[in-house]
Amino acid sequence: MSEVKKRQKSIVIFTSPSCVWCTRAKSYFKKRGLKFRAIDITKDKRAASDCLKHGCKGIPVILIGTHWICGFDEKKIEKALG
Repeated sequence: MSEVKKRQKSIVIFTSPSCVWCTRAKSYFKKRGLKFRAIDITKDKRAASDCLKHGCKGIPVILIGTHWICGFDEKKIEKALG
């Protein structure tokens, strides 16, 4: 029987250059071999307002599939990844 590899859910991290927790979140995904797209909210005001719209006042904000996570919360990330 061949093993079917599950397709990775899309991951987007909303960050800023000086955010320590953003760096930790990116390292977390890299260590696990997960692909992600990072969006700098200091350069993308629309992305910043999207984060606020979903109740996130700080960064990082992580979007996994359609699930928004405010802050770097490993338990919520693992749950969202399935």
